[in-house]
Amino acid sequence: HVQLVESGGGLVQPGGSLRLSCAASGFAVSSAYMRWVRQAPGKVIQYLGGIHQDGATTYPESVRGRFTISRDNAKNTIYLQLNSLKFEDTAMYYCGKGELIGQGTQVTVS
Repeated sequence: HVQLVESGGGLVQPGGSLRLSCAASGFAVSSAYMRWVRQAPGKVIQYLGGIHQDGATTYPESVRGRFTISRDNAKNTIYLQLNSLKFEDTAMYYCGKGELIGQGTQVTVS
């Protein structure tokens, strides 16, 4: 069964950090381009970056330097490290592979 399960969200104060996890099953995360996106209430989905099969990462300018994507092949999991969090980072965060997307994990900065 192919699925993605995000975890690690929560309530954090401005300036704080969180590490989100995205555990995959049914395929190897190292075999595909994986991405993170988020959606705040009433707003469009925002791309946060991705990690390629070779481990290279890409980020949009809006989050570069604050967010970091990594991967643990042994755990078949990718991560999103969120640093220097701001109020406007409050959103539901999702990982994805192609059209496959997880259920999301909520991050609230307050």
